[in-house]
Amino acid sequence: MRTQGAARNSEAILAAAREVFLADARAPISAVAERAGVGISALYRRYPGKEDLLRTLCHDGLRRFIAEAEQAAREADDWAAFEQFLRGVVEADVHSLTVHLAGTFTPTAEMNTDAMRAGVLGDALFERALPRMRPGAVAADVTVLLEMCAAVRVPGDADRTTDLRRRYVTLLLDGLRADAPLPGPPPTEAEVNWRWRQ
Repeated sequence: MRTQGAARNSEAILAAAREVFLADARAPISAVAERAGVGISALYRRYPGKEDLLRTLCHDGLRRFIAEAEQAAREADDWAAFEQFLRGVVEADVHSLTVHLAGTFTPTAEMNTDAMRAGVLGDALFERALPRMRPGAVAADVTVLLEMCAAVRVPGDADRTTDLRRRYVTLLLDGLRADAPLPGPPPTEAEVNWRWRQ
């Protein structure tokens, strides 16, 4: 029974932390305990400090990204695999964490390894779909597009947020398939990853 209660508390803490820190990355850890309905000591038993909690949140998001990419890679049709991947990542809301929390904690070696794996998987799906994309599209464009979808948020209405994100990821996918070349140079590696270099 204690194990089930502890698991429920852990889930409640992570769900609360996601809500609290997406609203304000500078919020105190006490706001997470209050939102989760647990005592601050219960939170500190699991996460000795705010950085530990932020790392866990972002690493969970990174693992979800990897899972979505691995699942999409099993799709035989190259464009369908890429589309499934993008829709899955947007649906999982992985990039909201990146946009809000990057640069607020020091990643672990394991996180860095997983980030490299995520990059390899995402790039492979992009390369498969590339022949059907607009001339000039690069993998970094996808990172920026995912961040754009993550920016769509209706406070207090998760269902409406999901509906709108589905709408805009469809528009973005259609835009990638157009025949005309893209204007201007693509984003540089430094422009895409500036948050992690703070």
